[in-house]
Amino acid sequence: MNEVLPQLNELLFSSAEGVLVASVEVIDTAVRVEARTTAGRAACPGCGCWSGRIHSSYLRFPRDLPTAGKFVVVSVRVRRFVCEEESCERMTFAEQVPALTRRFGRRTERLRSTLVWVGLALAGRSGARMTDAFKVPVSRNTL
Repeated sequence: MNEVLPQLNELLFSSAEGVLVASVEVIDTAVRVEARTTAGRAACPGCGCWSGRIHSSYLRFPRDLPTAGKFVVVSVRVRRFVCEEESCERMTFAEQVPALTRRFGRRTERLRSTLVWVGLALAGRSGARMTDAFKVPVSRNTL
């Protein structure tokens, strides 16, 4: 399995730099991909100062495009860093993975952009029926 993980990393997260696949688990109706970031430091969104001092971490579970008719959920361990700039208003900040998720996002960028294209092409109810067909059910209001 160790020789397969780098290939999965390239396949799943080729556009997301700094993400490493730790494991992949296939359950009855879902595929769970466990990933983590590899960057040693992150830039504070408030002041732009780089920090490597980790405060804590938490898990995010963004949905991704389905594969082989199964839901794909990515489990990403996101770290919170302490901003070392004394004049900055932020005490801590969470690292962002630009090509994978957005701030407060519940979907990966790939899934989000796919839903945007469906919404632009079909809009409302017909777009919602199309997303049901490829196993990403969303409401017409979401599109």
